[in-house]
Amino acid sequence: AGWCHQDGVLLLVYDYMPHGSLDRHLFGGREAATTTTLDWKQRYNVVAGVASALNYLHHEFEQTVIHRDIKPSNIMLDSSFHARLGDFGLARALESDKTSYTDKVGVPGTLGYIAPECFHTGRATRESDVFGFGAVILEIVCGRRVSCSNPAGCSQLLELVWRLHGAGRLLEAVDPRLAAGGYGYDGEEAERLLLLGLACSHPNPRQRPKAQAILQNLQTRSVPPLPVPM
Repeated sequence: AGWCHQDGVLLLVYDYMPHGSLDRHLFGGREAATTTTLDWKQRYNVVAGVASALNYLHHEFEQTVIHRDIKPSNIMLDSSFHARLGDFGLARALESDKTSYTDKVGVPGTLGYIAPECFHTGRATRESDVFGFGAVILEIVCGRRVSCSNPAGCSQLLELVWRLHGAGRLLEAVDPRLAAGGYGYDGEEAERLLLLGLACSHPNPRQRPKAQAILQNLQTRSVPPLPVPM
């Protein structure tokens, strides 16, 4: 909404988000006692909201914008628990003839959300944003952090969900709070979202769906093609 710079301090002004970050509601922490466990409809709407934001940045804005730091702590929830993608500190707008952005020093972002190819190429792309979004989908459905100690950028949660998919036990990955009942849990939708999360997290960036296709998958309740083994 605006900004202010005074006495060496820079402040950014955003719309007030009374429910704070998605991270708080998924993982709690110090504020766990004052946060609400998101029901299934709220979680699905958060996925759809972030997908819409990603599509706008990648395809509908006057320039292609790469966010480079999509994660739950950068997704804010308004009074109706609708999602707003925020924190554009690492975001970069691409020139019309460019498809990637290369940082001069290191690979910015957060482990677990950084696509594995970024560590080899040093380039951020729309496909690497989609990878981060895939990690967020898995966290929303599973209620677990991606926790990554692997320098290649592959999270333990991603490997777990893909193993369960290969074993035909995908729904075992769902957040136990949802599975316990009382939150409007829909098993078929959960399975579709998990498959979409895996597709977005595909090791081969060329196999990841575009933001436009992700929106279509959500609207038509369909899933992109996905191999059984990772």
